[in-house]
Amino acid sequence: MSEVKEPAGGQPDIHATAVRLRVSIGAFKRRAHEARTEGDLTGPQLTVLSRIDRLGPVTTAELARREQITPQAMGVTVASLEQRGLVARSADVSDGRRSILSLTPSGQEAVHSGRSAMSDKIAAALAESFTRDEIEILDAAAPLIERLSDLL
Repeated sequence: MSEVKEPAGGQPDIHATAVRLRVSIGAFKRRAHEARTEGDLTGPQLTVLSRIDRLGPVTTAELARREQITPQAMGVTVASLEQRGLVARSADVSDGRRSILSLTPSGQEAVHSGRSAMSDKIAAALAESFTRDEIEILDAAAPLIERLSDLL
């Protein structure tokens, strides 16, 4: 594992860290996309399910804002989740023009089981090639990376 380089002032080189994160996360996303199997949830689908699980019932527009994509693009992802029976749409009681999205029991199971072919592949790679300490570091880094993505 590479160490964070510190310039003369003793502070981590934040720009170098940003570049390493961008490159490594980009490579991870590409390889995960390439290795995805038929029927597995896509990254955007998993993100939407996770967001609804954390936020509770939410509109498509709110999900789009949080992911910094257009409502139309989010609508495509939400429609695919509805087709799979993972998300349900209901009328907003305070504004009949809006729809509220919530997880179905199958959607909750998909989020909470953590099971997918890709998750299984990642778990196998971790088990085969990483030490216990490295796995703990990755586990601790995951919420930090998620928080960073929310800030971008």
